[in-house]
Amino acid sequence: MGIIERIKEIEAEMARTQKNKATEYHLGQLKAKIAKLRTQLLEPPKGSSGGGDGFEVTKFGHGRVALIGFPSVGKSTLLTMLTGTHSEAASYEFTTLTCIPGIIHYNDTKIQLLDLPGIIEGASEGKGRGRQVIAVAKSSDLVLMVLDASKSEGHRQILTKELEAVGLRLNKRPPQIYFKKKKTGGISFNSTLPLSHVDEKLCYQILHEYKIHNAEVLFREDATVDDLIDVIEGNRKYIKCVYVYNKIDVIGIDDVDKLARQPNSVVISCNLKLNLDRLLSKMWEEMGLVRVYTKPQGQQPDFSDPVVLSADRGGCSVEDFCNHIHRSLIKDVKYVLVWGTSARHYPQHCGLSHPMQDEDVVQIVKKKEKEEGGRGRFKSHSTAPARISDREKKAPLKT
Repeated sequence: MGIIERIKEIEAEMARTQKNKATEYHLGQLKAKIAKLRTQLLEPPKGSSGGGDGFEVTKFGHGRVALIGFPSVGKSTLLTMLTGTHSEAASYEFTTLTCIPGIIHYNDTKIQLLDLPGIIEGASEGKGRGRQVIAVAKSSDLVLMVLDASKSEGHRQILTKELEAVGLRLNKRPPQIYFKKKKTGGISFNSTLPLSHVDEKLCYQILHEYKIHNAEVLFREDATVDDLIDVIEGNRKYIKCVYVYNKIDVIGIDDVDKLARQPNSVVISCNLKLNLDRLLSKMWEEMGLVRVYTKPQGQQPDFSDPVVLSADRGGCSVEDFCNHIHRSLIKDVKYVLVWGTSARHYPQHCGLSHPMQDEDVVQIVKKKEKEEGGRGRFKSHSTAPARISDREKKAPLKT
């Protein structure tokens, strides 16, 4: 029996099992088994070098955004409108067969937008180049899930389920669970608050399913069984997602209003070029890019070419800003002057841990190089002759 058949068999058993207090331990073990099998499904086959026939797209710009959706929902048209890059669009499905990149120039930054082939139900099992599409989505900073506003809401649920099956968690944060394997000592289970979903026995059973018999587990929030399995697996990717509803020109205004009020959602029409500016501002807001402008000493700030920082790509502190310019710069920094919304007064003397905000201006003050031998009476060497006979003799006093 293959991995996919075993997964479907366990899912059928979970569907048959009634959910109550007596079966929660059994269901927890079944969830752990499915997670292990799905991880095996994503691993490259034994004996291979690990590389697959993925899409060869080099990272470019200050951020990467992936367009994901069913075939014929308007992904290629959206790419052409936002970037100017031509991506073939036609009235039949699977027009796009490979990954087509484009560049969005927005707020002095360059954002890479990727038009991916449409995915179908079963993509997590490899149907319709689904694994390659999802692999590119994992390497992105933001996912734009393009949906047809005239179709049912079930499309969004199917896509979310396919992405979650391969370890992508949309609009979620990592669970506050501390987990560390040990060599000896058994399993240590603690929590900082009362737990309603997981108890010590269930945690032991899940860890034994993974053949982990020595570990330390600390719950800092009331997490679920799925959260615990995610932490044990350790290969989950938590990524932001914006739901883009296209083709709003074919539905009523009440339906458009209902879709627009959903969280993390934007309604657009590529046919009539409606609301594209709102989509760009939502992308900028979700990506959290921070532009920092440099100011040379005694000169005006350079507003033409900002240094773009991101919490997902290194961080947004002064230290991250210095490392972005050059790794060796941080050794020579004495202090930093900051103008902008992150400063309490202008200019503010800041240290390396100061968090930067968008459109801040920074001036780096370096340490002065020490003069050789010190200064004044603290000189390390004398300028006098080394031998007594070479000293200049004073003239005799006149009497």
